[in-house]
Formats: sequence, structure tokens, C-alpha cells
Amino acid sequence: MIGAKEALIKKELEVGTGAQIGVAVAAKGRRSSMKIWFSDLDQRHGPVAELSPVGLFSHRVELTFGQFSGDVLAQIKAAEEEDVGLARALVASISRNVTMDFHGQSAADWIVSSGAFKLSASVRYETKPDDDVSIASTCREIIVPMMAAMAELIGYDVIEPQPEEAEPAFEGAVSQHLVQKRERNPRNRLLCIRLHGEKCTVCHLEPVKVYGSAGGIIEVHHLEPLAQLQQPRPYDPAEDLVPLCPNCHRAIHTRRPLPYSIAELCSLRTLACD
Repeated sequence: MIGAKEALIKKELEVGTGAQIGVAVAAKGRRSSMKIWFSDLDQRHGPVAELSPVGLFSHRVELTFGQFSGDVLAQIKAAEEEDVGLARALVASISRNVTMDFHGQSAADWIVSSGAFKLSASVRYETKPDDDVSIASTCREIIVPMMAAMAELIGYDVIEPQPEEAEPAFEGAVSQHLVQKRERNPRNRLLCIRLHGEKCTVCHLEPVKVYGSAGGIIEVHHLEPLAQLQQPRPYDPAEDLVPLCPNCHRAIHTRRPLPYSIAELCSLRTLACD
């Protein structure tokens, strides 16, 4: 039963979203569901996802807002365009095998405009979905991107640039602050991995297969440096990010001010192997 999986659900969501998560069992007749929220907001002051069993083979996840979410909703309404884009991209990364319901809004341009916002998802399994594998899958594939999208809109984990680590300043469409934020934002990494997997784009190393539980070391790389922008354009998190292993990521930035392109670094590796 879902009610007995509290520890598993909490672990999966904290690892996936990078935020502290609260969970509690909510009884519904003879069956239980699990309510999930950000620990510092509690169930009344922010987004709450509820994971419920449906029939014999399905899970349903419904995300709503608590009764006293006014302050959080104000933060969400003030979210920058790139944050909204990343939030939508995270939700869009949910598998097509999952039935999504945006409750009157479009999947492409949904927005949290009031406490009446609701986002639902349903997934069907071939066997009874009460085992650890099915529940972990629902957490990773549905609840993590949903809650990560809300975390992005709220503004969790915004990292200020550190002067000693900052790259040389370039002229371009966005500030250096945003570049640092994008590179360090844990939701960028989450989306990048969901879209491209945990394989280095250059050398094809999959650290998880080599190092097991210590292999979560894939990094996020932005394909187009600011200095290459000819004119301002919207930041597209689904298209602008690729995964690189630490070695290739460091190598690609050894050339300044313009890093090597992916093709150039692949060519250097080929020459080195000849």
C-alpha cells in the first residue's frame, strides 16, 4: 500500500527536486493516498501533490495549492520568463505514456495564476502498482518534474554568482548572473538528464554504469555562450543544455573566451587517439 511507502517517496523526491519534502498519509475510504509538499511551506501555504491508487493498476497524481498560499502565489506570478520556461519544460518532459490534465489550460503555455490551479496525471502499470518499483517510477517520472516545476516558479535554490568562480564577462542578451544561475540550478541538471540521459555528449561515458551510486556526476553545459549571441533570444532549456562528464566539461572550457563546440572537442579526442 502507498501508505507504507513514506520513506521511499520522501527519498525519491528529495533527491530528484533538491528540496526538503514533507509527506503524510491521507486516508480515503479503505485505501490511502500520500500528500507531498515542500517542508518549509507545509500543506496549507504552497503546492501539494497527492499520490493515489486508482483501480487495480493505476496511480493518479494531483497537484493543487493550499488554502493559505497567497504569498507563494505572489512569488510565482513574479517569476522571470526563463523560470516559467524551465517549469513548463520540466512538466513537458513527463512521458507521453502518462495522461496529463491541465484543467482548462494548454500544455504548452499553462500558468499558475491563482490558488485554483490544478495539474493532474494518471499512469497505468501492467501489474499492481503498490510495489517499490512502481511507486519509485511514479515519483521519478511524474511527481519530481511536477514539484521541480513548482520549485522553479517559487524560486528555490537560486544561486548567486561567486566572483572567484565567475567566467569572464561577455556582452550579450542576458546578464552574467543569469548564466551562473542557469549553470548551477539543480532543475537545469534534472531536465537535461531527463531529456538526454546520463551519458556524456562528447565521450559517451555513463558515470552511473562505471561508478554505481557514486556516479551522479554528469554536468550541464550551455551550447551557446553569450558572446556568440547576435541578438537577444528566449532561453530554451530543452534545446540549450547538454550533459557532459566532468573531464569533457572542463576540457570544453579550456579555450577562452569562446569554449570549444561539441564538434570541436569530439575532433580533438579523435586526433588524440590517432
